[in-house]
Amino acid sequence: PATGWHAAVLRAVLRRARRGANRSDKGDIPVSLDRDYPNIGYQLGRLFAVYELAQRAALGPGVKASMRDRYFGAASATPAGIFAVIIRNGQNHLANVRKKKPGWAAVIEKELEEIFGRIIPAGPLSLPRSLPLEHQAEFAIGYYHQRRERIGGPAGAVADQDAPDAADTAETEE
Repeated sequence: PATGWHAAVLRAVLRRARRGANRSDKGDIPVSLDRDYPNIGYQLGRLFAVYELAQRAALGPGVKASMRDRYFGAASATPAGIFAVIIRNGQNHLANVRKKKPGWAAVIEKELEEIFGRIIPAGPLSLPRSLPLEHQAEFAIGYYHQRRERIGGPAGAVADQDAPDAADTAETEE
């Protein structure tokens, strides 16, 4: 299973490539979750992680093939083609979560709204047809940063709880 060290390795490779290409205009790659980081790949990775959390909250830890197993590669390489499926499935999962765990549904929906606001600040949703390799790496970094922020323990443990407690809710408002 993938862990946070993958994000660290990807970050190091990207920093080295940027230093070699003398690209200082793109900003530094974040070390931990940076909600304001403008890279579309990073924000799409975050979005993917939140939809994965919605799936886990709806279906529990016993899912045989998670979103990550089925869609991670396609979502990071060709987001326009696969995110329609992810969003549609995500809405079905959220409907289930609203019934079973309304507190978690509110937290997940707030996070989705925040990320969509960064991806499409004005105008219709327009996802890139494909992402260059550098943005694919940033997709993975955003994914792992978002998972770590939301989950904070064994993968998905937080989504298995009935509802967020006051500390979890306060954490999402910051």
